[in-house]
Amino acid sequence: GFLSGLFGVGGGILIVPGLVLVAKMDQRIAHGTSLAAVLPISASSLLSYWAHDHVDWRVGACLAVGALAGAVLGTRLLNVLPHRALAIGFATLLLVTAVRLFLPLTSEPTRAVLSIGDIAALVAIGVATGILAGLLGVGGGVVMVPAMMMLLQMPSAMAKGTSVAVIIPTAIMGTFRNRSKNNVDLRAAGILGLGGILSATAGGWISARMSDTVSNVLFATLLIIVATRLVLQIRADDKAGVVH
Repeated sequence: GFLSGLFGVGGGILIVPGLVLVAKMDQRIAHGTSLAAVLPISASSLLSYWAHDHVDWRVGACLAVGALAGAVLGTRLLNVLPHRALAIGFATLLLVTAVRLFLPLTSEPTRAVLSIGDIAALVAIGVATGILAGLLGVGGGVVMVPAMMMLLQMPSAMAKGTSVAVIIPTAIMGTFRNRSKNNVDLRAAGILGLGGILSATAGGWISARMSDTVSNVLFATLLIIVATRLVLQIRADDKAGVVH
């Protein structure tokens, strides 16, 4: 919940490994349960950002359209795309983005006026986000927040709040599809979600008062952690003889 509020991400980076390692839950069910737990957590984060006028609904709508389409597409491509190559490519992208976030901003963040090109790019980013979330169990804010900051020169708090707004419909769609395939434990998701509400609100409150420089450094560190986790997961699967 605190990660969701502070960084505008879903929180699956902690929930999924926690369910697998601590609760001994199957990996696939852990992903589905994590996605369902994100709903109340993200809703709580959204209220904090919205109260500070840190949500750009126009940008969020463009991203959400792409993300919902990407989530559906990702489930269909699950057994088609090479998982290992995709994970390595995504980890590399995260590391490059992290390096960019460590560098000083080249211009003052603004609330952008959207052009046709911006709208098309946002929908494409949403599609990529939905696909990655479906295939790798990561994505969401990890992709959207830096994309909004770099593409639209959006303030970090605004990018995070908008990301949280997009995560909610994406999580609803993913949970609906996971439930139809019995890949979610709704009782566990409810407990996780309720447990994260207060900390998500606190994280959103802190983020709204954080400078863009500090926010960028912390978010870049988060990207490095996610990329490292992906690489370690690939190595573990290789040792276990899992086919990607």
